[in-house]
Amino acid sequence: MKYYIIAGEASGDLHGSNLMKALYVKDTSAEIRFWGGDLMEQAGGTIVKHYRELAFMGFVEVLLNLKTILKNIAVCKEDIVQFQPDVLIFIDYPGFNMRIAKWAKERSIPTHYYISPQIWAWKESRIAAIKRDIDAMYVILPFEKDFYEKKHHFPVHFVGHPLIDAIESRTEVSDKIFRHENQLTEKPIIALLPGSRKQEISKMLSIMLSVVDDFPEYQFVIAGAPSQEYEFYKTFLTNENVRFISNKTYDLLSHSHAALVTSGTATLETALFNVPEVVCYKGSWISYQIAKRIITLKYISLVNLIMDEEVVKELIQENLTTAQLKLELHNILNLENRKKLAATYALLKQNLGGEGASLKTATLIVNSQSMH
Repeated sequence: MKYYIIAGEASGDLHGSNLMKALYVKDTSAEIRFWGGDLMEQAGGTIVKHYRELAFMGFVEVLLNLKTILKNIAVCKEDIVQFQPDVLIFIDYPGFNMRIAKWAKERSIPTHYYISPQIWAWKESRIAAIKRDIDAMYVILPFEKDFYEKKHHFPVHFVGHPLIDAIESRTEVSDKIFRHENQLTEKPIIALLPGSRKQEISKMLSIMLSVVDDFPEYQFVIAGAPSQEYEFYKTFLTNENVRFISNKTYDLLSHSHAALVTSGTATLETALFNVPEVVCYKGSWISYQIAKRIITLKYISLVNLIMDEEVVKELIQENLTTAQLKLELHNILNLENRKKLAATYALLKQNLGGEGASLKTATLIVNSQSMH
């Protein structure tokens, strides 16, 4: 069968690659064309466009790049027509994917959505388009099933969270080798995860690095995003207690003692590695003012949303200061607090539904198509 997959950012690339591997297991004659990144490319199939060319964040940034976005949508439709897939698979990235879904539905191309757009956070009105344009939805957060089925009477499949697979399936590097390969000292590591987009990284790193001198007994290691060049990070590497590692976030987390993390998927990844964390977020003033008025959530980190309580501290916008960050970092380095957090992290894993998300999803997609 022919599959066309669209992922628009780094996390979509990761989950898309694991889904592709599972599709090749379930359907040995699978032909896959996709929009994604390096990981999906390694999984096989043919790449149409890299997500680096697609990632625009925040309301203002999207407006400034509207022409590029519309051109990409046109390219995508044309490519789908030529490829004639048996099934279209969307991975998150709703602004783009929902437009393609509407167009595909009108042409009777089966539409499957893996990893729901976060309409429970904002733009809940998108439910109408989802009901109209999506044939099957695969959700990865336990509360999403209730949200869709009880609140909106739209049946979905809860498949568990693919991060669990991504983390379980990696090869462990010994602490000694990891430190040696990356020129790190023996000091305990505090990981800095400032996000993946330039404007976000610049904002977050300057604040994260402002506490370095208060913790001389630790070393701070910046997790470089695969989408950014080393040159960009170089300006931040002025303190000898700060190191940089690119594209090895999971290795870094598995050897870290604590972490400062920009909100997003990384907050959940950090928790699944059992690393105590402080969640940080600061957007441009305009983007933040708009977001504040349309986002209806109690929390911004997935850890807190899934557990429905403040498990990890969130420092947002004006609360993200050097003084606050210093205080919260001291808190998560405290042994008693760490023990409590470890117990909650264990519960979090249970709630996420265990391993096998990619394979469950691939099985459901392949079976649904073979019925046609």
